[in-house]
Amino acid sequence: MSFITNALMDKKKEVVLFSSTAIALYGYDQGMMSLINTNRDYLRTLGIAEEDPLVGIIVSVYYLGCAVGSVLASLLADVRGRKPGIFACLAVTALGNLIMFITGLGFHNGAMPLMFIGRLVMGLGVGGIDSVIPVYSSELNADGGRGKAMAQEFQSNIFGLVMAFGINLGVTNALGKENQWAWRIPIIAMQIYPVLLLSVISRLPESPRWFVFHDRHDDAHTALVEIYGEDDAKEKLDALVQAHEEESSHSVGYSDMIWPSGSQFHQTAVTVMGQVNQALTGYGAVSVYGPQIFQLLGFGVQKSEYLTMGNYVSYFFLMTFAWVLIDRVGRRILMVGGAFAISFSFLILTVLGGLSMNSDKLGIPNLAVAIPGSVALYVATGLFGIGWLTQPWLIPTEIYPSTSRAQGAAISVVVWGLANFAVTLLTPIGFNNLKYWLFLVFAVTNLFAGWWTWAYSPETGGRSLEDNQSFFEDAKEHNTWAVRKINKGEFRHMPNEKGDGEDGESSPLLGNGS
Repeated sequence: MSFITNALMDKKKEVVLFSSTAIALYGYDQGMMSLINTNRDYLRTLGIAEEDPLVGIIVSVYYLGCAVGSVLASLLADVRGRKPGIFACLAVTALGNLIMFITGLGFHNGAMPLMFIGRLVMGLGVGGIDSVIPVYSSELNADGGRGKAMAQEFQSNIFGLVMAFGINLGVTNALGKENQWAWRIPIIAMQIYPVLLLSVISRLPESPRWFVFHDRHDDAHTALVEIYGEDDAKEKLDALVQAHEEESSHSVGYSDMIWPSGSQFHQTAVTVMGQVNQALTGYGAVSVYGPQIFQLLGFGVQKSEYLTMGNYVSYFFLMTFAWVLIDRVGRRILMVGGAFAISFSFLILTVLGGLSMNSDKLGIPNLAVAIPGSVALYVATGLFGIGWLTQPWLIPTEIYPSTSRAQGAAISVVVWGLANFAVTLLTPIGFNNLKYWLFLVFAVTNLFAGWWTWAYSPETGGRSLEDNQSFFEDAKEHNTWAVRKINKGEFRHMPNEKGDGEDGESSPLLGNGS
């Protein structure tokens, strides 16, 4: 019992657990919509056919809400605090989810517009969470442990995906695709997350870094005492105040970040391309339309749904390699190697998909194609988790100064939302028209993602936040963005030796978490 009490009273563990659970909301929606899209009562309620483009539009409009919500949440988190920002986002998420649940419940007129509203509102909340949580987490973790902490949080994202699809699969098998509760139960079950998080958020510390930024030094001291104890609080506060004074003369706004002449435009380009390249890996299609992909490989509907569940479970466990490796070998090598390996996997899927579609003409047994195709899809999904799930969210929190970190995270979510809006909108159209050739498209886009990352994305692991900012200052001096040409390519890899670090911005607020 004492162990449990101590664990609950450890603020480091509470922050990681809370952040992980919040990030799971992102994955839950992906798993939730996979089978809802094929529920015949759901389609009848909205008045659409299974191959209607509106199916993809309903899924994708959620990402537009995420894009808008990320900006609003970042502004709120900067003005009112990280915790109030997170609280508001959780409340909005719960509201949007409830609107989706009641859509068409006892009525059909207006069901379609109401579902659109529910998707948008829920997107506002989840997008805000995805914007504020990475900033909050990175501000409270060590230079050498930022990647591990966020990778663990995103493994919870996959847990949300597995949970949602598992609930979906269970109620669908029990009730059938003609039953309305087979799609309503997975929706309302999502309420577990925001309700639970809203009930415990008061236990968390506000970021002392945010307090210092707003000249609330007494509140920062109180928060530091809560985290470290009285003995270390004063020293930590002095370091944070010094770091803030050094940065306060460099005021940064969105105009400095999105215009080519702005002081933070290079960082924004890296942030934007990280999310664009993540979308280009094609995982958004796999996560939302997994059963359809297995059907294309030759499996029946029910087997495809079980194989999709197996793919998500495999994805969850393989994600362990991400948080084991991300702070050891770095962000770049996982992203570049992952993109090229995913490209090869999709190339194999292109060949096997073509053989599957023409198996009768060629006299090839279905399983001779479907089994290796499933293995290739499992491998591609796992490689995405290891190389691309966490990194595009982590890097923006490591390359901006405190004065613009929340805005940088918001830009990241905006681009993620818009990119995934496009992918989830176009994927069903692509499957209906391109069939297995869609895999070849993803093979090519992964090659581009790997090349761009190798050429222009610096290695941010194992370095303090100021060290990472120095890369962009040196890039201006060298008048190039090519990583290999800046400081003799020092940022192509992790630093050989980690210095003792400095306090303030270089030093974490919560230590290594060990």
